[in-house]
Amino acid sequence: MVACMMMGSCSSYKKIPYFQDADQVKGINTAAVQEITIRPKDRISIVVNCKDPMISALFNLPYVTQRVVSTGAKNTLYGEESSAVSGYTVDSDGNIDFPTIGKINVAGLTRNELAALIKDEIEARNQAKDPVVTVDFLNLSVTVMGEVANPGIYRIYKDNITLLEAIGGAGDITVQGKRDNVLVLRMEDGKQKSYRVNMTSLQNVVQSPVFYLQQDDIVYVEPNKMKAKQSTVNGNTVRSASFWISLSSLATTVATLVLNQKNRSK
Repeated sequence: MVACMMMGSCSSYKKIPYFQDADQVKGINTAAVQEITIRPKDRISIVVNCKDPMISALFNLPYVTQRVVSTGAKNTLYGEESSAVSGYTVDSDGNIDFPTIGKINVAGLTRNELAALIKDEIEARNQAKDPVVTVDFLNLSVTVMGEVANPGIYRIYKDNITLLEAIGGAGDITVQGKRDNVLVLRMEDGKQKSYRVNMTSLQNVVQSPVFYLQQDDIVYVEPNKMKAKQSTVNGNTVRSASFWISLSSLATTVATLVLNQKNRSK
């Protein structure tokens, strides 16, 4: 019995440490960097700076004292939310209406690609010379849920956020979470796709197509068998007093029903 318990304990421990193959994968290539691209319903800020401030003002939305729309996110990953910049909301067709230029289709473009496009349009129309265009996302977020210390929606203020950074930002996976089967849900081409990542393997993590997260990705950490066994359909656990009270009540009810049935049959 003791030997079995020790074997079970060793088996469980092997599922806890991260990157158990780190010594064997020296020099491994990571997954290709996936640039975050603009999607419908994204909010972006576009700031144009020219030598003449009055010309710059023609292209820039007015500054506001506070954000009008809240994303509902509870925390941030690497950065502070700017409360002074108004933004453009990309419509369902992937367009924005930019001052002096008009409608621009921005869906599928990276920040740098959109900045270059707007600069070229401004110069082609002779509206300004050598403008500096800066594009930033205002509402990027990922959701981390399940067996982590601090589940929730997290805003992103850095390009190329990794799965490791998202989990670390959520306080790490608890000892009751399955590190070897982390689920990442991602919307691609209008379809929901799922990916599984084994966090105990460095090679599996860094070569996963979801190593670099995208906006609106959902990271879910499943409970391990120990946590699942502790749970009941009523949300109680075998260690809780309410569980044993409920079990005792059920046993009493069953005994009463059996006794009444016997009395009726006499």
